[in-house]
Amino acid sequence: MDTIALVSAVAGISWASGFRLYLVLFLVGLLARLGFLPLPGDLHLLQHEFVLVASGLMAAIEFLADKVPLVDSIWDAAHTVIRIPAAAILAGAAIGFDDPALSLAAAIAGGFIASGAHLTKAGTRAVINSSPEPFSNWAASFTEDGLVLAGLWLALAHPVIFLVLLAVFLALAVWLVPRLLRAMRALFRRLTGAATG
Repeated sequence: MDTIALVSAVAGISWASGFRLYLVLFLVGLLARLGFLPLPGDLHLLQHEFVLVASGLMAAIEFLADKVPLVDSIWDAAHTVIRIPAAAILAGAAIGFDDPALSLAAAIAGGFIASGAHLTKAGTRAVINSSPEPFSNWAASFTEDGLVLAGLWLALAHPVIFLVLLAVFLALAVWLVPRLLRAMRALFRRLTGAATG
């Protein structure tokens, strides 16, 4: 795997993990097990049958939890401490642990990329959940499912295009996340004011 392809694969896995960690683990492991995807670095463990069963089960649970308004926000809140560190570990493992400095640099970058994706997703969904109807939540959830699949494919099949789009996404995330956090704070104040009033 050449350098651009490796960077794109690492960045793609990290970015997609910020949205759907378990789906990424399952898909990457399954594609490797079926011989469609050579895994870089130390990611070969993802194709082990125990990992595939665990990640597949968790992907199914996450798929269902993400379709239920409010449950999805609780799931996202809990996974703030799971998705970002897991993406960092995956990024480091994708580079391999032969060069600890390079592996650590990849882990830092992977965690940053996943945090941008996760915070954008979680913030957007929390704001969407303020609407009483479930359709916008379902539309957002299925859109995220599609984004993960398309993003992983693009990262592996067209690395340069993916990296350009990732740079645009991260710039938008840096602009959007503070606004989402302000909207979430205002919503929280409104909800706690209504509850005490």
